[in-house]
Amino acid sequence: MPARAIGTATISFGLVSIPVKLYTTAESSGDISFNMLHDACGSRLKQQYICSKDGEVVERDHMVKGYEFAKGQYVILSAEELKALDAVATHSVDLTEFVPASAVDPLFLDKAYYLGPDKGGERAYKLLADAMIETGLVGIASYSARGKQSIVLVRPLENGICLHQLRYGDEVKDWKEVPMPELPDVKPNELELAKQIIQQIAHETFSPTAYKDEVKARMMQLIQQKVDGQEISAAPEAPEGKIIDLMEALKASLGMKKDAERLPAKAADAPAEEAEVAAVAEAGAKKKSRKR
Repeated sequence: MPARAIGTATISFGLVSIPVKLYTTAESSGDISFNMLHDACGSRLKQQYICSKDGEVVERDHMVKGYEFAKGQYVILSAEELKALDAVATHSVDLTEFVPASAVDPLFLDKAYYLGPDKGGERAYKLLADAMIETGLVGIASYSARGKQSIVLVRPLENGICLHQLRYGDEVKDWKEVPMPELPDVKPNELELAKQIIQQIAHETFSPTAYKDEVKARMMQLIQQKVDGQEISAAPEAPEGKIIDLMEALKASLGMKKDAERLPAKAADAPAEEAEVAAVAEAGAKKKSRKR
């Protein structure tokens, strides 16, 4: 079933404008959720809004939105005024610079969206995607929508373009805030064994489909037992791991099996988020070299 666009935007670089449609990258996962019920009759409860001053239940047609500009003091905004605030959003993705994918730490990656070409923008859309592949660079821009401005990263993906919403610098905690004791030096033989363990379960590619939500499957199994009239009980707690000699643990770990269906990895130079862009850029460079 074709994806449904959740919005539109315009990408611009130089004097080139590209109308695009935004699509969510998230697939509905069917997360397990629970409803609040009345224990006496099992009926679902309704949420109500109570006035903090007089204790009355407030119906939706008597609700307004306000901004707290001082403690306990609000300025009320009408529906028209809220629309005026939202109108500040330009829905324009103005690419102000291009950088290597490795220049953006994955810590700053937040949400991701697919970008598809809108009517009339197909040629310029393809041009931007190919240009980023050939140069190995990704675009950085400011994007305003829904009353909020975000930093975004635009990169080639498959045969199109993907947009990542980034966090601002002050939205990411500084690593220095993490309490760190003085770490001991690692012995060379310990490091060598650790590298061997990593390599025996390393692969050139990441396959998300190889991972399953076992906790969710277990929960659904237990819930079905309850639906069928059976009682459910908590599983016994797993035994606590014993602290053993580090060298012995490393030696014992070398017996782990590899997935024979996937190629073993070589030493990786780039984070996972950057690998795809780097691979595409390399393919583009080879293509360009052959043409010469």
